[in-house]
Amino acid sequence: MPKEGLLDPQGRAVEELLTSKGYKVKGIKVGKVIEMEVNEYEDAKDMARRFLVNPLIETFKVERL
Repeated sequence: MPKEGLLDPQGRAVEELLTSKGYKVKGIKVGKVIEMEVNEYEDAKDMARRFLVNPLIETFKVERL
């Protein structure tokens, strides 16, 4: 997800569209989802931190499914 306080043009565009259609929404953010199967939970966190996320502009979380 985009870090708090950074511009999110996609989120703003979605919010404006939905508002114009009569929905009461606020604070929409658009991010990305990466699904993968790994043997070790810690490996997924390490891969995200090192290769999949730009830490200057994004935050991330890893979930077990």
